Amino acid sequence: MALRKKDEETISMIDTFREFKDTKNIDRTTLVSVLEESFRNVLTKIFGSDENFDVIVNPDKGDFEIYRNRIVVADGDVEDENKQIALAEAQKIEPDYEVGEDVSERVDFAKFGRRAILTLRQTLASKILELEHDSLYNKYKDRVGQIISGEVYQIWKREVLVVDDENNELILPKSEQIPSDQYHKGETLRAVILRVDNENNNPKIILSRTSPMFLERLLEAEVPEISDGLISIKRIARMPGERAKVAVESYDERIDPVGACVGVKGSRVHGIVRELCNENIDVINYTSNTKLFIQRALSPARVSSITLDEENHKAEVFLQPEEVSLAIGRSGLNIKLASMLTEFTIDVFREVAGDEGDEDIYLDEFADEIDQWVIDAIKAIGLDTAKAVLNAPREMLIEKADLEEETVDNVLRVLQAEFER
Repeated sequence: MALRKKDEETISMIDTFREFKDTKNIDRTTLVSVLEESFRNVLTKIFGSDENFDVIVNPDKGDFEIYRNRIVVADGDVEDENKQIALAEAQKIEPDYEVGEDVSERVDFAKFGRRAILTLRQTLASKILELEHDSLYNKYKDRVGQIISGEVYQIWKREVLVVDDENNELILPKSEQIPSDQYHKGETLRAVILRVDNENNNPKIILSRTSPMFLERLLEAEVPEISDGLISIKRIARMPGERAKVAVESYDERIDPVGACVGVKGSRVHGIVRELCNENIDVINYTSNTKLFIQRALSPARVSSITLDEENHKAEVFLQPEEVSLAIGRSGLNIKLASMLTEFTIDVFREVAGDEGDEDIYLDEFADEIDQWVIDAIKAIGLDTAKAVLNAPREMLIEKADLEEETVDNVLRVLQAEFER
C-alpha cells in the first residue's frame, strides 16, 4: 500500500510538470529532456552511474518507464551489482538467459524509497524554476523600449508589482513612477520596458513611466507620420508629470512636424497628456543651428540675442525684462527643460536700455557693503560685475548662487543705488 502511494506521488509529479508545460509554453523536446535529466540525476545518486539505464518519458500521457541493463555473469562472479546480474537471478526473469547476454529489467521507481522520490521532486522543482527564468528572460530581453500593459498586483512603498497576461512579475520602482501617479490593485497600468536585469539567472523586468522612451513610444502610437518614418523625434526632455519638450523633424517638406504631432486642437497629444498625469507637452521644430534651437527651446519667451561657448556647452541668453520670467518658467521648469533638450547650460540676462554710457564696477569694490562670502557666491556662477548681477534674473541669483531671497534683494539694492548716485 505504501509503495503504491509513492508511485502515485511520482506520477503526480509528471502531471504537475505537464501542467507547467501547458502554462509556460515549454516545448515538448525540452520537457522530455528535463524530466529525463531529473530521473538520471536521482539514479546516479543511488547507483553511482546512470549510463546503463534507459529512461523513457511520455509527458503527453503523464507517465514514464525506467529500464536497467545488466550483463549476465556466472553465479558468484558478480563484481558490480548495478551492471551485472548472476545467471540464477537472470533465469528467474527469463529461463533461457545465458552468460554474456544482456538483461533489460523494468525498474519500479517507487521501490527506491521516500528519499529518492523527495530528491526527484527537488530536482524537478529546480529545473522548472530555471526554465521559468529562462522563458521570462528570453521573452523580454529584446523588448526593451516597448510599451507593455499589465495589471497592478501589489503596491509597496518602494515599488509596484505588475503582472502581464501570463502572470509574469514586472517591477515598477518608485523612481520610475510619475510623482502624481496613484495605483489601485487590479487596475491596468501602461509603462515602457526600461531594462531586463538577469543577475544569477534571476531575471527582473524593470518598467518606467518617467523615461523619455515612454513619451516617445506614446507619440509613435498616436502620430502615424512618426511610425511611418515621415517625422523623426530628435530629442526629448521631461520633468515627469510636470512638463516636457519634444524636438521633431520632418523628412517631407509638405508635412508640418509640430502640427502633425499636436493634431487639430491638440487631439493627438490629449490622450498622451492624460496618460502622463496632465504633463504639459511642448513640441518644437528641431534644427542643427544651435542658436536657433536654443531660441526655440526657450519658447514661449522671445530671445533678443545669444552668446555661445561651444567648447563648454554654455549659452548666455539676453531678453527683454518682460520676457525673462517666461524663459525661466514656473519653478524654473522652462529653462531646465531647455537646457536638457539642447544639452547647453543656459544663463539668462535682462537687456537694460540706456546704460551703454555707464561704467561697470567689479563686485569686489562693494566689499564694504556686501559680505565677502556673498560676493564669492555670486562670482562663482560667472557674474563678476555690478551690471552683470543687475541684468541677471533675481530667480537665477537665488537658485544658482544658493542665496536667501532677502540676501539677493539687499545685493540688488546696494548695486542699484550705486548707479543711481
